[in-house]
Amino acid sequence: MELIEQTSPPGLAARLARITAPVLIEGPGGARLVAPRAGAPQATLRLKSPVALVHLASGQIGRLADDFVEGRVEITGSMRALMAAAAELLDRDPRGDDRPMAWRPPGWQDWIRTIRSRQRHTPEADARQVQHHYDVSDEFYALWLDPSRVYSCAVFRRADPTRPADAAELAQAQRDKLDLVCRKLRLQPGERFLDIGAGWGGLLLWAAEHYGVEAHGITLSRHQHAHVSRLIAERGLSGRVSVALMDYRDLPATPAFDKIASVGMFEHVGRARLPAYFVTLRRLLRPGGLLMNHGITAGGTRHDQLGAGIGDFIERHVFPGGELLHVSHVQQVMAEAGLEALDVENLRPHYARTLWAWSDALEARLDEAARLAPERVLRAYRLYLPGSAMAFERGWMAVHQILASRPSGDPADGPMRGAQCEYPFDRAYMIGERGPSGAV
Repeated sequence: MELIEQTSPPGLAARLARITAPVLIEGPGGARLVAPRAGAPQATLRLKSPVALVHLASGQIGRLADDFVEGRVEITGSMRALMAAAAELLDRDPRGDDRPMAWRPPGWQDWIRTIRSRQRHTPEADARQVQHHYDVSDEFYALWLDPSRVYSCAVFRRADPTRPADAAELAQAQRDKLDLVCRKLRLQPGERFLDIGAGWGGLLLWAAEHYGVEAHGITLSRHQHAHVSRLIAERGLSGRVSVALMDYRDLPATPAFDKIASVGMFEHVGRARLPAYFVTLRRLLRPGGLLMNHGITAGGTRHDQLGAGIGDFIERHVFPGGELLHVSHVQQVMAEAGLEALDVENLRPHYARTLWAWSDALEARLDEAARLAPERVLRAYRLYLPGSAMAFERGWMAVHQILASRPSGDPADGPMRGAQCEYPFDRAYMIGERGPSGAV
């Protein structure tokens, strides 16, 4: 990049000099701050306020994102180029892992974090937070999700996030993901299957229609509940599939399910509530049954959100109440709840490619999106989707599928003795005839 003009606040010129991404950055009044050394810019960032200039100079990417939501910044062009420039503005890894390995938060800080997490994740607060995120507009989400509106990581036949995925490839990748979850759970006709956080019903309906299970889903989103209820009726599945507007804490007290899936759900649970969450899932699962926990995890071990204001932006505008937990912590809590981890798979590059596909689809239909969502919401998602894609690309976040069981160890369980379950301790059944995720 060529630095066009040095200007206040202090440190701005040095920070802009780092940028190699093909972007044009303009300050208030149209002053050209950075431009490509050769060729046309692929993206343009226009700062309309001195406040935004201060945030740029300090490397507070989250605050700069706030400025875009508030209209103090405008962006055009390639979101990939823009995200590359944003990463170059950072002073340090937003995971915070540059601190010494011996570093640990003081006990009182850890205590405060736990209390805060507990307060943020009451049943009432969780319902408000879920509805804030998912009840924006069904039609808005439909613009950029696949036809089944699967709002979680797809599983592509090629995981490379630099390869754009069109609508057909995204739809196939989501079908492959749904089938992968069902295969990992070894779903069988007539089994009782619970989908916690059922979304718009993609997994619930796939499991019922392709694997013959008796499927029950729960959600806290009124919009999603109405949508899934309508699909169940339209497809003639009312006797075999159901969905309830319900908190997981209100599920029945006795083992009721052969298999359980939690996809994109435990991110809403919170660190303080996670032990009780997995105890609840164990209680609901029959001895020997299988649980799939699929969700976003932290890339680093010592943080619950991304730094440089990125996590604060997501909390304010997109995902209130979300907490990042490292997969090692999740597995520890699962084990302490009496669940045995059987298979762990990191799908991180798949989620990067999924999010880029969503971002590309939204950018292609901005006029329609503007009619379906408030301007601030649309602006927030225009940064949230590609920003998250970048975070998965760079390892700041990951997404893990953890297959676990409630081992059978009670003589009353019948012929199963010791710590037994349905898992064959052989991955061959997951792969199928066409290879991983359906790949030929």
